[in-house]
Amino acid sequence: MAQAKSGDTVRVHYTGNLDDGTVFDSSEGRDPLQFTIGGGQIIAGFDRAVVGMSPGESKTERIPMDEAYGPHRPEMLVQVERSMVPEGMELEVGQHLELQSNDGTKVPVRVAGLNDENVTLDGNHPLAGKDLIFDIELVEIV
Repeated sequence: MAQAKSGDTVRVHYTGNLDDGTVFDSSEGRDPLQFTIGGGQIIAGFDRAVVGMSPGESKTERIPMDEAYGPHRPEMLVQVERSMVPEGMELEVGQHLELQSNDGTKVPVRVAGLNDENVTLDGNHPLAGKDLIFDIELVEIV
């Protein structure tokens, strides 16, 4: 039976969990995820986990943070004065926002802290600093 290798386009079903069992993403109820192995479309550890699988095969793979979204980087935290927030905009911790850099690039951030004077914004991916556990089923090699 064929085994998935670098350069193959594959379709997989998956469920992603954290160490505490929290499900952070799943293809359940949706079409399988389609990607090209080695194409840089997904995190490196997931890409590597699918190599060698055959259609119909399932496995559970623990992906260390270095092969997922990397470590949580303190330099990605920035504090801005509350006066920089548009008037009337309500903020709450955990809220996701999109900032625009000087060159027009959109930067996703999360509100990490609030007080009367400042807002702390976190530009890290929400899963940065976490090992991920994926249940993966290779549906097909396209």
